[in-house]
Amino acid sequence: MQVVVIRFTVREEWVGRWPDLVGEFTRATRAEDSNLWFWWARSVDEPGVFFLLEGHREDGVEQHLKSPLIPKIQREWPAALVETPQVLMTTMPGDGWQELALLPVPARVVR
Repeated sequence: MQVVVIRFTVREEWVGRWPDLVGEFTRATRAEDSNLWFWWARSVDEPGVFFLLEGHREDGVEQHLKSPLIPKIQREWPAALVETPQVLMTTMPGDGWQELALLPVPARVVR
């Protein structure tokens, strides 16, 4: 699977509108057959920093990058950004999450 984390530093005047600006692309990507997850997170330390966490099956990455919305976001998103986004990208085996063995949570009995 292809795993991508992108760091977006958003202009102060756009912070409240960022979810709306990225909404169409978010919905379209989540609907793609090869999409495993497409989540947005916001930094608790820097309110203007948003992170996009993506997971895609490898066979669908090329199709994802051909989205007709890519030219639109290339035109629209830069006006809301302080700087060019930074990215971490890697290919990993499998297509899902694994438990973190370092922090096991014991099963709880529900009564």
